[in-house]
Amino acid sequence: MDNFLSKEEVDKLGLKECGTDVLIGRYAVLYNPEKLCIGNHVRIDDFTIISGCVTLKNYIHISQFCGVYGGNEGIVMEDYSGLSSKCSVYAVSDDYTGTSMTNPMIPVQYKPSMISLPVQIKKHAIIGCNSVILPGVTVGEGTAVGSMSLCTKNLDEWSIYTGIPARRKGDRKKDILELEKQFEGDWNNG
Repeated sequence: MDNFLSKEEVDKLGLKECGTDVLIGRYAVLYNPEKLCIGNHVRIDDFTIISGCVTLKNYIHISQFCGVYGGNEGIVMEDYSGLSSKCSVYAVSDDYTGTSMTNPMIPVQYKPSMISLPVQIKKHAIIGCNSVILPGVTVGEGTAVGSMSLCTKNLDEWSIYTGIPARRKGDRKKDILELEKQFEGDWNNG
């Protein structure tokens, strides 16, 4: 048995959109597949959970044991972005201050302080293993988030962030933009 679903199996999932060269691990869990849009050349590894409104553009990798929880607001991962193993990305979260009840089994009218905000992971952004992205965060284009970081606020473009909470540590090189041009030129000509 192949580790990834066959094209026929992927077609039967009922995805909202699905491009070409899509690899989905046999043990990945996709809740609400009718809300999941997948572009071209996307790989979702085993033991990953994707739920709610999620858009994965092109050339994306989501490693093992990740959780991507889009809720109704949604998560968008742009081209060439990726999640290392055990990352969690939340567009929705319960409020833990005591002003709302918590857990998914409680009707929304009893959760007045529930947090629901869109998340964007821009082009060429990479999120290191065991990192967490909270609702409302935009990870800027080309930004790298170090392992075990907690992202609670928007992250500047072409920067490196680490820590809890994530703090800017410096600039990230833009050499990958030239490599992208070469890659796309080779891909379109090959």
